[in-house]
Amino acid sequence: QVQLVESGGGLVQAGGSLRLSCAASGRTFSSYAMGWFRQAPGKEREFVAAIGWIGSSPYYADSVKGRFTISRDNAKNTVYLQMESLKLEDTAVYYCAARWGSSIYFRTTDYVYWGQGTQVTVSS
Repeated sequence: QVQLVESGGGLVQAGGSLRLSCAASGRTFSSYAMGWFRQAPGKEREFVAAIGWIGSSPYYADSVKGRFTISRDNAKNTVYLQMESLKLEDTAVYYCAARWGSSIYFRTTDYVYWGQGTQVTVSS
């Protein structure tokens, strides 16, 4: 079992930055592929970014490519999402997800474990 706890959400003006963190329980964090998803009101949950094992290249949704950066610190059992140049359309609840595996996964059905989500609100 893996438990995920997100933090770092909040209210930010358009053009600003936020860093989300996702702390994972368990001793095998390095063996898990991690992903970030988001869900805006009235919309389906959508893929944002994913990262495999250390050394693998991350993968991003086109809507955030060049603005968001996913990274992981296996010593701290934590995955991060650095968000820059935030736009109004980035407003959503952001979820961290995990599954065992070395590859990059970008479908919600690929992931087994989910956090409770953290709200990100971008204002004009």
